[in-house]
Amino acid sequence: MRSMKIICPNGHLGFAPLKPKSFHIGVEAGPDFIAADSGSDDIGPVPLGNDTCASPKAWQAHDLEEMLLASRRIGVPMIIGSAGDTGTNSRVDMYVEMIREIAAKHNLPPFRIGWFYSEVDKELVRAKIRSGSTIQGLDARPALTEEELDATERVVAMAGVHPFRALLDQGCDVIIGGRSSDSAVFACAALARGFPEAQSYYLGKVLECASFCAEPYGAKETVLGEITEDWVEVTAMSPEQRCTVASVAGHAMYERSNPFFEYVAGGMLDMTNCVYEQVSEKTTRVTGMEFVPATDFRVKLEGSGKLGERFVGMAGIRDPYTIAHVDEVIEWAKTQVRERFGPDGWELHYNVFGRNGIMGDMEPLKDKPGHELMIVVQGVAPTREMAEEVTITGTRQLFYARLPDVKGTAGGVSFVLDEVMQASPAYRWTLNHTMAVSDPLELFPTHTAIIGNGQLEAAQ
Repeated sequence: MRSMKIICPNGHLGFAPLKPKSFHIGVEAGPDFIAADSGSDDIGPVPLGNDTCASPKAWQAHDLEEMLLASRRIGVPMIIGSAGDTGTNSRVDMYVEMIREIAAKHNLPPFRIGWFYSEVDKELVRAKIRSGSTIQGLDARPALTEEELDATERVVAMAGVHPFRALLDQGCDVIIGGRSSDSAVFACAALARGFPEAQSYYLGKVLECASFCAEPYGAKETVLGEITEDWVEVTAMSPEQRCTVASVAGHAMYERSNPFFEYVAGGMLDMTNCVYEQVSEKTTRVTGMEFVPATDFRVKLEGSGKLGERFVGMAGIRDPYTIAHVDEVIEWAKTQVRERFGPDGWELHYNVFGRNGIMGDMEPLKDKPGHELMIVVQGVAPTREMAEEVTITGTRQLFYARLPDVKGTAGGVSFVLDEVMQASPAYRWTLNHTMAVSDPLELFPTHTAIIGNGQLEAAQ
């Protein structure tokens, strides 16, 4: 029976370095492709908004070097999606340059590299809105308005398999993708080899987070996926891990409102009737997946807009009475900021760790705080100077809060640091929408070049 193998060494390339031992085991297993996703919106809107990486460049270079040297040594294509965490144009260019530098460092024989961009001009989106083509909101968001578009710093479109397949058809040995659907990074290879859509997209779904589909938990370990016309198998490459029915099925239901549906550009993977079978100690086989084509072709858009400059302060509380009245303490501090700066033009956010700092109002035990609390204060304002002063006021005034039964003047709050710390600017998600397009490649211009002798030649 005809089959194809892909290895994935890292569920978010560069977020933490891949583990070389299991990666090299995977390489020796004879894959037909080496692929990894490099992005996520789990990192929040800041990297997209200010066009930076959430991961150290050295870690990203480490993973790219391991993958490139392996792919060139065994002569199989290497595919990367969502370059540099966000897949913006500058991150794609950064990865292409890093590939060129690695090739020169190791004097690799010439090979063809392909890349595509995913940033979308806001005026193109505006024209869609004005033409009557609704930019539909996801997760209960309303349709996109021009006002919200104007508040957006940068927009990327999430590519499906289509630009990857176009570059594979051009014979590219290495592909660097802009913002991409996680599963598309792997499904494109299977589809290019003629495997069915259902099995191809399931292969992408199960491989996207690498060893998250294995047990016991171990991050950044390599897994191998194999596809046929009828089934997908996934095998853990780490000697300490196994891909079990529970671990694979659990990952298939990961990060989605409906555990059985995975939406991609052009359709939906339906996992409702999947059957999971343990075929060996380290391998699980999956059958029964289905693919439902979309009635119209829509592409997801992600956008980020700047709120202001940001500083962070920290304060600790161990006094039981202050803990019992922590909301009043926070309100006191906010009141002092309002008196100084007025009612608006700034923001203060308080996370109370030890009570509900992680889950907020969803915390079921928020009425049972611990014996000590840590308050993290985030202040946001239009300028650096104002943001710093707002945060200092919102942090220090926790110490001065006047509570009804407090007789002394020592205060019930301590400070981890006397000063507040400058953080990245604050951004918010402005776009989580879908836009109709007439051509799957409309938003994703592709380019190719030959890398050889340390040069990037003949870009097209």
